[in-house]
Amino acid sequence: MKIFCLFVCLTLAIGNVCGQETVTTYSNPLMWADVPDLSVTRNGDEFYLISTTMHLMPGAPVMKSKDLVHWEIVSYVFDTLNDNSKYDLQNGTVYGRGQWASSIRYHDGKYYVLFSPNDKPFRSYLYRTTDPSGKWELVTRLPHFHDNSLLFDDDGRVYVYYGTGELRELNADLSDVKKDGVNMRIFERDASETGLLEGSQAIKHNGKYYLFMISWPKDGKRRQLCYRADKITGPYEKKVILENDFAGFPYVGQGCMIDDKKGDWYSLIFQDRGGVGRVPLLMPVRWEEEWPMLGDENGKVPHQGIIPLSPCDSGRRLVESDDFSSDKLKINWQWNHNPINSAWSLTERPGYLRLKTTRIVDNLYLAPNTLSQRMEGPECSGIIGLDISKMKEGDVAGFAAFNGHSGVLAIRKTNGKNVLTMSKQIVDLSDENKVVEHVETEELACIPLDKEQIYLRINADFNLGKDWSTFYYSFDNTNWEPIGEPFKMIFDYRKLFMGTRFALFNYATVSSGGYVDVDFFDYNVK
Repeated sequence: MKIFCLFVCLTLAIGNVCGQETVTTYSNPLMWADVPDLSVTRNGDEFYLISTTMHLMPGAPVMKSKDLVHWEIVSYVFDTLNDNSKYDLQNGTVYGRGQWASSIRYHDGKYYVLFSPNDKPFRSYLYRTTDPSGKWELVTRLPHFHDNSLLFDDDGRVYVYYGTGELRELNADLSDVKKDGVNMRIFERDASETGLLEGSQAIKHNGKYYLFMISWPKDGKRRQLCYRADKITGPYEKKVILENDFAGFPYVGQGCMIDDKKGDWYSLIFQDRGGVGRVPLLMPVRWEEEWPMLGDENGKVPHQGIIPLSPCDSGRRLVESDDFSSDKLKINWQWNHNPINSAWSLTERPGYLRLKTTRIVDNLYLAPNTLSQRMEGPECSGIIGLDISKMKEGDVAGFAAFNGHSGVLAIRKTNGKNVLTMSKQIVDLSDENKVVEHVETEELACIPLDKEQIYLRINADFNLGKDWSTFYYSFDNTNWEPIGEPFKMIFDYRKLFMGTRFALFNYATVSSGGYVDVDFFDYNVK
């Protein structure tokens, strides 16, 4: 049953091998999954894309493509962040914070990533590598640059655009901000705009400087702006380059632009799609009077399109099944906050993922070593096989549609007996340190268990107006029984600020030392 997922966008490649001289067709959304805050760079015919995963570890996923349509995860910029204990789920959390919108750039044989965690201590991280499919090294920590964009200029000078029209110059070796360098606001927000203008992504093209940002005009919808200048210090003029809903969903805006080696230009912009998160859309760029206008000839997001590049599909997918037969986790998995590496294993019982308890906690949102992958639209399902024979009193293990609002299937050991529950859980987080203040839990079903092997399934429907997940259990992985009620998945920027994810968990509420063995994770999408 190990069926690897297909991109829901049903990318229909004419030809199926890299290097064939033909074109690649695509459908939007390019990936119907949570891949927000897009930044992209190119070296020759290879494109590299980075996105935001905030509190998840490893973080800052880097994806590779040769045709802008088929993307595979090739690395993470860092394994863990360790500036404060909140990354370890202690003295607070970094839900909805951590690694935010990043900038990825190729320059002079090296790749660079700059990002600013939206959490104390407020500063930026700058990483680099010569191989974005390999390891990244931390170069330096810089001042905090919200939603930043690196720009390497032709004269060897280096700049960071950030905030709402802020510009700062760095040393040529990127070691620090440049003393007496450029440090200025390049434009003032005009009367039509409200709040922050954010999501900076900058390029230089034909001698002009272009800065892409989003705005929320008064009584309007989020839109994509471009600021343009002949000199990096300005003056800058402004133009709306995309203002469009798409496929019944709102808010297309925030992303990047990139050219191919033939000189054609494209844009990757994300769209809010409710419980699944923020999904990337691919569209052409039309240069009109030296302005980059996004979308088709009518300025609309296209439902389908053609990229005049040879299709190149590695067969790897954004979300994948896993039978845990390797001694390494698949690259698709991420931990909720920093993992406790001594408390999980793929080798103690070959063919299984062992999740051990080490810390006493009250709820799922404080549980270390919760392991997750994205969900995808329009519909997807995940199944896990679980050996619960070594759970201890008070242990809670299971499978969740995990977010600030979660639907949870949990096996709980109480008074020496196991029960299976389905519940709705909503977390309340403090504004200051994202401390878990309360988890509102509504238990909708409770079934006693007399078996030590159980299978759990979650189905998710992200079609327009849906965002429903449904829950099932089985003792033979063939005959399934529904449990509880359908659960409405919600994207809430005040809580986790990301799309709902499949999550495997095991935590202790009484004493540590118990464990569960996960046999497999089977994933399917349609």
